[in-house]
Amino acid sequence: MSHWINTCIGLVLISVGGMMVVTNPGQVAYEKYATDQMTTYLKEDLCMQIEGKGDFLSVVRSQCKNLVDTGQPQLQEVITQTTKRQNFLLFSIYQTELSLPSPVPSYQFETIGVLQNFYTYQVLEM
Repeated sequence: MSHWINTCIGLVLISVGGMMVVTNPGQVAYEKYATDQMTTYLKEDLCMQIEGKGDFLSVVRSQCKNLVDTGQPQLQEVITQTTKRQNFLLFSIYQTELSLPSPVPSYQFETIGVLQNFYTYQVLEM
């Protein structure tokens, strides 16, 4: 009976491990995730913080979300160039150092990819 239980446990562990290997998300999926996350941040946080007077700032403030959408391909390219992936087969760790022009601060992100999902566990403003 003990041998049968050990065999079942072994099969379950192998199945779970195999599922994790197959569903370990790749670099392209991470780049889309990171671009979507950064786009959301820029639109919801940065665009809302633009203050000041003057014609230029008024235009920037009113068009900020459109500017972010327009720059999304360039943002993804920056993410592509500044990301390092460590593939551990069952999961991957992505490290991105993102430096954008002022007034956007520079950031370092660390994200784990597992089971077709991403979880950002560290964000450092530099």
